[in-house]
Amino acid sequence: MLHGRRRTASHSKPLFRNPLIRSKTTIIQPNNSKSKLGTFLLVASIVKSLSEPGGTRNLNNEESSLISLSEPLVLQILRRSSLDVSKKVDFFKWCSLRHNYKHSASTYSQVLQTLCINPVIHKNDIFEFLASMNREGVVLDSSTFKFLLDSFIKSGNFDSALEILDHAENILDRLNPDVYNSVLIALIRSNHLTMALFTFFKLLDSITDENKNSMDAATCNELLVALRKAGMRAEFRNAFDKLREKKNFPIDVRGYNICIHGFGNWGKLETSLNLFKEMKEKSLFAPDLCTYNSLIQSLCFNGKVNDALIVFQELKTSGHEPDPFTYRIIIQGCCKCYKINDATKIFSEMQHNGFLPDTIIYNSLLDGFLKSRKLTDACQLFDKMSDDGVRASSSTYNILIDGLFKNRRGQAAYALFGDLKKKGQFVDGITYSIVILHICKEGMIDEAMELVEEMESRNFVVDLVTITHLLVAFNKEGRRGCEERLMKHIKNSNLMPTLLKWKANMESSMKDPQSREKDSTFMFPMKGDFKEILSLITQNTNPSRKDTIDINPWSSSPYMDHLADEAKSNKQIISSSKGKRVEEKGINVNSFDVNMMNTYISIYLTKGKLSLACKLFEIFTDLGVDPVSYTYNSLMSSLVKKGYLNEAYGVLSEMGNKKDSATTADVATYNMIFQGLGKMGRADLASAVLRRLVDGGFVDLVMYNTLINVLGKGGRFDEVNRVLEEMKRSGINPDVVTYNTLIEVNCKGGRLKEAHKFLKMMVDADCAPNHVTDTTLEFLEKEIEKQKHKQKSKRRRT
Repeated sequence: MLHGRRRTASHSKPLFRNPLIRSKTTIIQPNNSKSKLGTFLLVASIVKSLSEPGGTRNLNNEESSLISLSEPLVLQILRRSSLDVSKKVDFFKWCSLRHNYKHSASTYSQVLQTLCINPVIHKNDIFEFLASMNREGVVLDSSTFKFLLDSFIKSGNFDSALEILDHAENILDRLNPDVYNSVLIALIRSNHLTMALFTFFKLLDSITDENKNSMDAATCNELLVALRKAGMRAEFRNAFDKLREKKNFPIDVRGYNICIHGFGNWGKLETSLNLFKEMKEKSLFAPDLCTYNSLIQSLCFNGKVNDALIVFQELKTSGHEPDPFTYRIIIQGCCKCYKINDATKIFSEMQHNGFLPDTIIYNSLLDGFLKSRKLTDACQLFDKMSDDGVRASSSTYNILIDGLFKNRRGQAAYALFGDLKKKGQFVDGITYSIVILHICKEGMIDEAMELVEEMESRNFVVDLVTITHLLVAFNKEGRRGCEERLMKHIKNSNLMPTLLKWKANMESSMKDPQSREKDSTFMFPMKGDFKEILSLITQNTNPSRKDTIDINPWSSSPYMDHLADEAKSNKQIISSSKGKRVEEKGINVNSFDVNMMNTYISIYLTKGKLSLACKLFEIFTDLGVDPVSYTYNSLMSSLVKKGYLNEAYGVLSEMGNKKDSATTADVATYNMIFQGLGKMGRADLASAVLRRLVDGGFVDLVMYNTLINVLGKGGRFDEVNRVLEEMKRSGINPDVVTYNTLIEVNCKGGRLKEAHKFLKMMVDADCAPNHVTDTTLEFLEKEIEKQKHKQKSKRRRT
């Protein structure tokens, strides 16, 4: 027996001479079922050694080479929560240096998942191990690949997430389809939208009945939102169509709302309404508040504010309650379409329901009041805004300054501008551009140039909008020398060379002679008579009335159902804003040509050079430049003024055939139509066109003034009075042009009492007269004197 027997030298040492080794000849086999306790003790011993100062250096001795490393042993150590991540990384690298051991896919996966606890800090180690896997031919599995992507995405490090793709090229074809969701999100959030689309289509093609749930609806929504924000309309439509090709395409109620909002804001109202109809018919998802908000915004954007107001009322009976965003979009829509009375009522309702209006809502109302010539109401609203503690923004003061100028309060506007400059607040490049525009209209060129110099000294960019205002003013006042002065003071190096090059090319093109064949053809072929204008408008609109439709009493949204059923005839006939000569605040390669073309067309038309303007239009359209609403409106205006009415009708026809939101008829277009009908003596047609526009929900002050002039000159005074009442009912106050027109047409019609009545109304309304008023009053006095003289002569005879 061995009891009491003295140990030999070879057995006189403890069981573990080194915490890791039992003997030089006995090797621990951790995966041996008989040595589970030994394995546990070995793992604990290694973990302890790694935790102590020195880390893996504690393992670098003669006996450590006898450790039999295996996958289970390494995995157990890497999974120890008590061991620091950096110690695990050191141990993993130490194992890699062992000649008798090679890491497996499982150990790589474990260490990578460990590092993903904080991927930003351990980024270098992650990519080092991925490169090592590629060298050793170890394949990264899909779950680990997805785990890595998700970790970097959650940490906001999207570029690193995409960098992982470069290290995983050899497995991309074998990835599970659901992994592509993470790839897609990484691509979208890092703004690689083209690559995201490619990945998206690849994932859609891989979907079968077995893995139909592999695409995440949230991922699809994120892609659609990114495409919409980037303005990638064609790509958005393509992705949408591809999704719908799948039987069970992954789109939820949020996806529907995104598409309804996107298509509606791009003028595709028919598509938005059809999606709403699809939601209800298939009972996929019940429309929610966001759905209604998107539809109301789409209707407002497409000039159908009357319909939007009905849907707004319907929303409140559908089980939903308006939120601040609902009130904001309906108030903005009403203000843009001059329905200021409706906007005021909704604003009061919003406050009554406990919602606090924000700066955007106050700005919209301010703009609406000022455009409707309600200066007193605008000033009271601005005071209320301050009293309610709503902070004014630069946009607030820009709206106020622009509105004061337009309401013939230029001195007050300039004084406000000066005060803001002294305070050093709320003044930006747009403020300067607004002031320069208005003083240029007054012919104050030198003052405008001083403001340009001041802009540069304050480091505000003199953009293309400001430059075009100045160019038009220079040519109008015959101040060509100012152009050189302007070039010296503009420091925008990107804009000026392009502008100078454009001007040189344009002037060179205008000098080239055209062929006689070209000169003898009509640019805008006469496709009918201007008298057919009403039929043209009738083809493009189908005004809806709530009281003339069949209501389904069981539907939660009967009027919306009606609009969806009539989607094909709900075409936009008028834009909710007036087309501008220059749309961009800065230089844009794709729009620079059309902006400058519009500017020089304005210059030529101002000088009465219609042929040159038409030639410029022809040159640039031949070069592929697409005209916009302002381009067509400018040419129509000159054609109408010169009496070329059928040619103007040809412009309108071409404008309608474009089927593009950029060439939609706007308020200026219909003002030209009214003027043309007036020249033809067709006041009856003008009145009918107005009724169409009122049904559509959009008439502005200039339209009313133009129509009053047309009807008055046509002797239709009863209709003049009805138009005036309709104008007041919509919330638009008559301005000096309205009163001047009313006084003039009544004078010329021999209605002196009525003319005097309107003069008294003008004084009572505190409407400041202008030079036209003086001329009109002189004419009125002469007519009154003539009337008195006739009456005296008549008395003498009797």
